[in-house]
Formats: sequence, C-alpha cells, structure tokens
Amino acid sequence: MKKIAIFFAEGYEEIEALTVVDLCRRAGIQVDMVSVTDSIQVTGAHGIPVVMDKMLEDVEFDSLDMLVLPGGMPGTRNLEQVKSLMEQVKAFAAAGKYIAAICAAPSVFGHLGLLEGKKACCYPGFEEELTGASVTYNRCEADENIITGRGMGCAIDFSLKIIEKLENDDVSSKIGRQIIYF
Repeated sequence: MKKIAIFFAEGYEEIEALTVVDLCRRAGIQVDMVSVTDSIQVTGAHGIPVVMDKMLEDVEFDSLDMLVLPGGMPGTRNLEQVKSLMEQVKAFAAAGKYIAAICAAPSVFGHLGLLEGKKACCYPGFEEELTGASVTYNRCEADENIITGRGMGCAIDFSLKIIEKLENDDVSSKIGRQIIYF
C-alpha cells in the first residue's frame, strides 16, 4: 500500500488539504495528516479545526512515498519555517521521491531550489517565487517527481494527479467517476 503524509500548519487551506486526504483514502492510499505545530489539532485559514493523525516527530519518513504541502496563508509560510520538514522535502526531491504542493505552497519548492527546469503552477501572484520553473497556468502540473496545483478550485485535479502517480490512471479515473467529477 502506498503511503503519503500531508503536513498541516496553522492557517492551512482546508479544502486543499482535506480533498487530498479524502480522495487518496478512497483510492486505498494510506494518508497521515501530520501536525507541524505543538498540538494534535490544527486550525485552518477559515477557522476549521481538524484533529491530526500524528505529530511531526512521530513520522517515519523512510516509509513514505510522497510528501504533500497544502497552501493557504499563513499556512504556507508556517510550513516553510519548519526546518526539519524542509530538510525532508529536499531529501525526497534529491532521491527522486514524490513531493506535491498546491496554491501558495509551490513557492516553498521554488525557495528550496527544487523547480529548476521543471513545469510548475501556483496561486496567482506567486509565480515569481517559483524560482527556476517554467511556470504554467494549468490546473495542476506533474513534472517527474514534483506535482503542483493552482489553488482550492483545482484541489480535485491535484488529488487525482497524486492518485495517478502513486497508483495509475485507471484508479485515478475510477475515483473521478465515483465522485461524479467526470
């Protein structure tokens, strides 16, 4: 079974984060919701508190197939301040393991120098922070081991792309049909 972790900081975008959790779990992917705060409950940008599965210090990174960063403000900036998480993101990228980010969060990949020569998309206004990327305005992009999405309205596309990469197109299409997306 494939396994991913999605990281939650105060001020995350609820729909971006929880759509990934929901659709990936429907596809049979094990998803750990991980708090990077000092609390097991993390509150999103719109005041919705969610109880996480784990704390950051309890994550076994070697067992994971993908790391996912949701967007939102100030959630994206709060994630970027977690040095141990940023080290793991860089290590995953260097190893060719999957990393994914949506909305403002692809800017984190740009700041870390991970987008050089890659196609990437982000929330409007963050394009200049995608250092080295070939910026697109598609709903989501997958370039080798990096998946990016534009924002909340693209959360289903982003989630289905994660499923496609970790499982296959048939599983992704099946989930899309089950939720009446297409």
